[in-house]
Amino acid sequence: MKMTDRLRKLFNEQINKEYYSAYLYLALSNWLNQNDLPGAANWMYVQYREEIVHAEGFIRYLMMRGEEVELAPIEEAGGDWADALEVFEAALAHEEFITDSIDKMAAAAEEDGDRAARIFLDWYILEQIEEEVNGNDNVMFWKRAGDHPGAVLSLDRQYAAREFEADEIPYLDV
Repeated sequence: MKMTDRLRKLFNEQINKEYYSAYLYLALSNWLNQNDLPGAANWMYVQYREEIVHAEGFIRYLMMRGEEVELAPIEEAGGDWADALEVFEAALAHEEFITDSIDKMAAAAEEDGDRAARIFLDWYILEQIEEEVNGNDNVMFWKRAGDHPGAVLSLDRQYAAREFEADEIPYLDV
């Protein structure tokens, strides 16, 4: 079963959004590193790597379905953030944007009667719950740390411990 033009377009747009997400997390990581928060920079760098895997999942799904993958240019992701709290708020806002985008894709898959695409998107829907929980927690932690040097140092050390583990996106080895 071929995908509808509308759904294929949404999947290709999501690939671009996921690569932009990676690019944004890399910019956030760079800002944190340049501002002497190497642990927080590590946390964002791990997130960057996760977003690459998410983009590749959409690519592999389209290829599996015999659909064309369209790689559009990625928008610039730089920014000027005032502090670590603002960096983590930017990350949360972006994850909320991605959640909305994936929800719209799922609705389109339902409307177009593409059950395979809808089932595939379930993993991403659940992943976005995790992303928003992490984002909300991160914002809360930085708000609580405030300008207290000891709290900031402790938080940064906790973020340094995060390690990359590639997500296993289901249904791609069918």
